[in-house]
Amino acid sequence: MMTLKLDRHIAILGGSSGIGLATSRLAAERGARITLGGRDQTRLNAAAAQTGAMAIPVDAQDVSSLAEFFRAAGPIDDLVITLTRRGHRSSRDADHLGLADLAGSFAGKAIATLRAVGESLDALSEDGSITLAGGVTAQAGFAGTAEPAAVNGAVEAAVAPLARELAPRRVNAVSPGVIATEWWDSLGEHRDAALGTFAQRTPLGRNGRPEDVASAILALIDNPFITGVVLPVDGGIRLT
Repeated sequence: MMTLKLDRHIAILGGSSGIGLATSRLAAERGARITLGGRDQTRLNAAAAQTGAMAIPVDAQDVSSLAEFFRAAGPIDDLVITLTRRGHRSSRDADHLGLADLAGSFAGKAIATLRAVGESLDALSEDGSITLAGGVTAQAGFAGTAEPAAVNGAVEAAVAPLARELAPRRVNAVSPGVIATEWWDSLGEHRDAALGTFAQRTPLGRNGRPEDVASAILALIDNPFITGVVLPVDGGIRLT
């Protein structure tokens, strides 16, 4: 069983939807105090209302905005970063990479994630934790995913050196597989067919739910003897 204390303060960047929102809900159910950060004030307020969280707007690609977020959040025990570039589908064949917005892909996730880590340290407890979100493409060999694999790989590769440098703070990451969230809405009418194909391919026979990843995130937060770990939460699809 999770043992999150009633006075534990968790800040979640990217907490207005998907995995971040699911993490907020689950953590609140287990007694944690939550501060959510996101760019869309309307979505952020709606998410905060579901869990009684404090909502602070933040642009994670802007260092000054990140610094203000952590000043406003105050002392925190744990930081969860589930940033993604909304509305951007980065998977593509290799011969189209020359036309891809590679800089934007890295800025929206990998760079924003690392900047958030750096700006959080004055607010983060000396025995606190940081949990990042990479992605299964970093650990698999799926054709057409060189771009997200590189971006997620950058996030996941940072875990070990950060864990060593920031100790006794703990640094871990989850590596989600295909999770049925709003991110897939960018596929429009092809969304359900694509998700169906992935579900058939996954050894467990289904796609993930945000709650599956949220549970893994809280397990990493809760265990005081886990650090430097990238935990796959993908139903085994990386094995296919």
